[in-house]
Amino acid sequence: MLYLNQLKNRVLSVTESSFDDLCLAIFQFQASQNPVYREYLSHLRISPASVRTVTEIPFLPIEFFKSHEVVSTREPARVVFASSGTTGQITSRHYVSDPDFYDAVSEQIFHRFYGPLTDYHILALLPSYLERNNSSLVHMVRYFAEKTRSEHSGFYLHNTDELLERMQVLQQTGDRKILLIGVTFALLDLAEAEPAISGDRLIVMETGGMKGRRREMLREEVHEILTGAFHVPAIHSEYGMTELLSQGYSAGEGLFHLPPGMRVILRDVNDPFTYYTDGSVRAGGVNVIDLANVDSCCFLETKDLANSGPDGSFRILGRFDNSDIRGCNLMVL
Repeated sequence: MLYLNQLKNRVLSVTESSFDDLCLAIFQFQASQNPVYREYLSHLRISPASVRTVTEIPFLPIEFFKSHEVVSTREPARVVFASSGTTGQITSRHYVSDPDFYDAVSEQIFHRFYGPLTDYHILALLPSYLERNNSSLVHMVRYFAEKTRSEHSGFYLHNTDELLERMQVLQQTGDRKILLIGVTFALLDLAEAEPAISGDRLIVMETGGMKGRRREMLREEVHEILTGAFHVPAIHSEYGMTELLSQGYSAGEGLFHLPPGMRVILRDVNDPFTYYTDGSVRAGGVNVIDLANVDSCCFLETKDLANSGPDGSFRILGRFDNSDIRGCNLMVL
């Protein structure tokens, strides 16, 4: 337990220069303490002692979160996050023994990209997530709203008229920024109400997802509608999922940037064990290293497709054929 807490403290202070050493330390820890990951490595006939560089670390297919309890600690889970899914789908489950650590990581990442939460009113339009009680996104946004210390921050389910009135009042008073964060279909519904909103202090952030409520659309089409309706120069986005405790953020055009404790490595679409590490901009499957997942598994092979930029940024292109529709970013790109 002491060593695990030491790793968490290192995660909160990780830098680009210390990333590799911490990554390898956590790999050795999880290769030993995570039964699912340990068995997966055994099936691959990989000895953890032979892994000397980050690019040699195997990535656990994200589907294991649907069929197994992926944990690296014996501490009981205080919260279990579950992915969204249509009726009959098997959803992913992330067993989190330390939600306070999740809160600290999420707030640190937000502060890095957007500044202190106390500079914001946070208005959340997440109806499909609020309708269930185990969404990691709702947990994070609820924590953010509380940390703003604003009486105006909170969730809006179907009361869009009240939301629009609140936005208009807030834009006319005070100097805080307004973060409108919502699932894509709900933001489009709100846009159709022809909001009389000026975008001076407004940030609109979509978390992706039509959830079967609307036809799938190109990201460019969605963002064109939303920028026109809310009179903002760009639409921000959040990259996250149930199986990850960290988030990436985009300030426009779907180009995501990551915090120091997170890294995306693209893999060959035909060979999951061949990684693109030469900085090329080719498309590939998304492997994510999320050091905040120290209690579960930090090394995940997702079903997303992306291309990357030379600065470590990336743009989601879509999903592998026949993969389940899940997570926070489900738009066809």
